[in-house]
Amino acid sequence: MVKAAALEFDRAGYDGTSLARISAAAGMSIGAVTFHFPSKRELADAVREQGRSVTLAALENLATDPLPALGRVVDLTLELARLMEQEPSVRSTIRLGRDHPGMGSWSDVWLPTVRKLLDRAQENGQLREDAPLSDVITLVEYLTSGSEAYLRSRIGSEVAFESAVAQLNRVWRLALAGVSADGPAGRRKAPCPLEPEGS
Repeated sequence: MVKAAALEFDRAGYDGTSLARISAAAGMSIGAVTFHFPSKRELADAVREQGRSVTLAALENLATDPLPALGRVVDLTLELARLMEQEPSVRSTIRLGRDHPGMGSWSDVWLPTVRKLLDRAQENGQLREDAPLSDVITLVEYLTSGSEAYLRSRIGSEVAFESAVAQLNRVWRLALAGVSADGPAGRRKAPCPLEPEGS
């Protein structure tokens, strides 16, 4: 029943999902569904709890990773992309958090681990001195959100698409190496939005 609910919440969001649709997808009567979960909110909470549990279990498995801290952050995001690809409860948890912010965000589960690892990476000299920790954390959030957006735009499509994990792995290689042939000195200050370029 929770699996059927996860698939429905993932597909249609909280407001677009009804207990009737969930009961039909689960092959159960509405009475049987409401016996276990009297309201849609309680069923959504059960889906979110499953998505959070799956994510926490993945984080625990990565805890013994022997890589340096920055490498572990990369591995963590690749595992998050795999979960988004394979676990409807995780995708539902993300969507439910976006549809109803009061339910809590999926990133609340894994961002504390990312912050601790990046703190350690900074202490160990793995981050450039001109790479503020807050910006690196934002980068991780952007890459993870981008993987979810990529998946959501392609799930259900008949066209074959690349694994989000493989795509994210390539993007991380670019992010870690940098893309400017000129290096940091080749960057120019972004123009002030209130001033014309060249002023």
